[in-house]
Amino acid sequence: MNYYGSKQLADAFRTVRKNTVQIAEEIPENKYDFKPAPEARSVAQTLSHVAIAPQFFTYVHVNKITDMHSVNFQEVFGPLMAEEQKPRTKAELVELLKTEGDKFASFLEGMSESDLAELVIMSPMAGGGSKTRFELLLSPKEHEMHHRAQLMTIQRMIGQVPHLTRLMQERMAQMQQQAQAAGQR
Repeated sequence: MNYYGSKQLADAFRTVRKNTVQIAEEIPENKYDFKPAPEARSVAQTLSHVAIAPQFFTYVHVNKITDMHSVNFQEVFGPLMAEEQKPRTKAELVELLKTEGDKFASFLEGMSESDLAELVIMSPMAGGGSKTRFELLLSPKEHEMHHRAQLMTIQRMIGQVPHLTRLMQERMAQMQQQAQAAGQR
């Protein structure tokens, strides 16, 4: 019995993407060029990167690649990187995050259990060995969460409280109010 299949994978990715979209919506457009350090990506570049990155994993699985040594990374990443570099407005980036997120989540939902169990041989640059397609398809979610943490740090740097922090603060305040109300009875 598999407790975590394609539907759960798609749902988890949708949750992560929904949170990324909210951050993209909350950061003012005049801060989209902000970089926390000179060599770092800007807010806009990070959002574009996050939106486009899952296309690589779709490519690997649509083409049934079972050995990453067979991938011509220059050929695959060249167009993806060019797409990432296109200048976009805030509205265009938010829409790109939504449409690309929906496409990838729908793709994940279509994976069968046998697809998810299939082994893919990894290149030495990725640690060698092999991984299941399931493990590989977790990567875009983990990758996005990494960059979302960067974006949340940027939110702090520009004076915003990230929405996930605000939600936690609200829950804590409610619990404190309930505890106080229970103590007054």
